[in-house]
Amino acid sequence: MCAWYSAPSARRRGAARLAAATLVSGFVAAGVLAAAGPAVADGMPQSPGGATATIGGLKTYGTAVIHDDGGDHQVSAGLFEMSVDGGGTLQTYCIDVHNPTQRDAKYRETPWSGTSLAANKNAGKIRWILENSYPQVNDLAALAAKAGVGNLTEQDAAAGTQVAIWRYSDGADVDAVDPRAEKLADYLEESARALPEPRASLTLHPPAVSGRPGERVGPVTVHTNASSVTLTPPAGAATSGVRIVGKDGKEITSARDGSQVFFDVPEDAGDGSATLTAQASTSVPVGRAFTSDSRSQTQILAGSSESTVAATSGATWAAEGAIPALSAVKNCAKGALDITAANKGDEPFTFELMDTRYGIAAGASETITIPLQEDQAYDFTIRGPGGHAERFTGVLDCRTQGSPGGAVTQTVGEPSPVTAGGGTSPNPNLAETGGTSTTPLIAATGLSLLVLGATALSIVHKRKSAGN
Repeated sequence: MCAWYSAPSARRRGAARLAAATLVSGFVAAGVLAAAGPAVADGMPQSPGGATATIGGLKTYGTAVIHDDGGDHQVSAGLFEMSVDGGGTLQTYCIDVHNPTQRDAKYRETPWSGTSLAANKNAGKIRWILENSYPQVNDLAALAAKAGVGNLTEQDAAAGTQVAIWRYSDGADVDAVDPRAEKLADYLEESARALPEPRASLTLHPPAVSGRPGERVGPVTVHTNASSVTLTPPAGAATSGVRIVGKDGKEITSARDGSQVFFDVPEDAGDGSATLTAQASTSVPVGRAFTSDSRSQTQILAGSSESTVAATSGATWAAEGAIPALSAVKNCAKGALDITAANKGDEPFTFELMDTRYGIAAGASETITIPLQEDQAYDFTIRGPGGHAERFTGVLDCRTQGSPGGAVTQTVGEPSPVTAGGGTSPNPNLAETGGTSTTPLIAATGLSLLVLGATALSIVHKRKSAGN
């Protein structure tokens, strides 16, 4: 997590995790629990593009105390570090204090609409804090003067900034232990003003297009803060003849912000599909959110080196009939997944989803909102003409505190969801909180089951001994 509890609390939570693992193993054996972990790679990620990274440990941090119904919990609060796929480093604070951080969890850049910030009226103030505190402001003497303290260490600055963020991201009653860090947190909280959501580092819009052979299928618009992006043609382009072209029809291998690009599909091409990849090197804007489908807590960007960012857009074409273009995004304001189906064909496109039949008229586009439970894994497959199918998998993670009963995967179509096995061991370099009111209950229930199991084995052993 963003923070870990002191040693006694960690030991108590270790017992709770053991008990919880025992309970989970029982449910998995019964076929009740399903997860979207390994299946996510096979599906369409609900992310328009940007940076993807692997989380490391807390790098610069101090100590804070969270006050809740369970008492006072001492935590470490500060900056995480992430390693960007393809090169680069990110610094992040967490905005999800009550959920755990999974070791080596994969994260992707995500718009605020796909996180708890979607329904947070103070999201813009969090961005102000990030822009006006450490590490964006690395002149600690100047920052200390603004906060009215004598001096600040990097640890004080990181802890005070994280505490101020938690007050807005989670509504947490939290204080920094060090008086200087606490004074910085108060200054940041009181001074914060709402700023707009920062632009994505790189997206391609729309993420899916469709059309007919002999046409330029698109357009797909590039949105980026990079000076230019490299365009990688679809796999097998040399054989299929599909080219990536600009508005003038000329083949291109690079583009800029605002550029419109197209899939130029030969007239004699059979029904098919292709994917365009755009890649660039740039600094990810401060305030961008990062989420993980492994239920690892949501992060928000505080600093970025020059990093690799990427985005994809897919094209589908057919000579006749329905020609759907399918995409999906998480809608945390509604606690749902929005699936958009655009039909560029000459016949209606019909499909079933969640026991409901939908029809998209020729030339029309429709967004279907699928309500989901918090923490719920989903796995939807929509089949189109000619055997083409799009699979959307993930976990709805829209709140700062997890809700019970979100372990079942809603599944439509094939393949079946993968059942979950055991958990991963905690990383001592990662922060742990997990201070929810359900932890003692899980621990007690799990330990009770262990005791009952041991008692049953003892009785059976004694009866066998008596019989012998």
